[in-house]
Amino acid sequence: MNEITLLIVDDHPVVRDGLRGMFTADPGFDVLGEASGGVEAVELALRLDPDVVLMDLRMPGGNGVDAIAELTRRGARSRVLVLTTYDTDTDTLPAIEAGATGYLLKDAPREELFAAVRAAAEGRTVLSPAVASRLVSRVRAPAAPADESLSAREREVLELVAKGTSNRAIAAELFISEATVKTHLTHIYGKLGAKDRAAAVAVAYERGILGRN
Repeated sequence: MNEITLLIVDDHPVVRDGLRGMFTADPGFDVLGEASGGVEAVELALRLDPDVVLMDLRMPGGNGVDAIAELTRRGARSRVLVLTTYDTDTDTLPAIEAGATGYLLKDAPREELFAAVRAAAEGRTVLSPAVASRLVSRVRAPAAPADESLSAREREVLELVAKGTSNRAIAAELFISEATVKTHLTHIYGKLGAKDRAAAVAVAYERGILGRN
């Protein structure tokens, strides 16, 4: 597998140094550069074209949400994985809406962070249960039916989605076609009143359909 290229964005030099050291020590990753603010992050991401941008949110040199929105607007190939200490509603939802592929907190274990970066590089949604539960009240559609339960197969699909599994991998694991996986997802979105994978996972955690272990 090719190396995953990274851009690290954080206004604290110690945090940048720690992340760079962690990722450069693993042969599966290549850190292309660092930025200390959102404005610089957009410029470097467009120039260096990393697979994944590890983005902090609150920075004096331009906040992360604005940077994510600008990268989305400019059609950047890079996936943005938010890595921050903040998990409040005012931080999480704007970041996801702006186009972030995932959202992790800085206390995540090393292996969880590595797995999240790999998932983000493939365009898979990465949302920790703690963050997912924060999003629920805002992402759930008001008219979502409360009594429609998921079928056993739909639950299996959703559990795999929550682990960051791609449609192709879900199809292989459950011995069904990718088209069938997409059909199941459409039904899941409808039943949970969710617009995408991240929202469906968030609602499922809040309703207890998925466990938080």
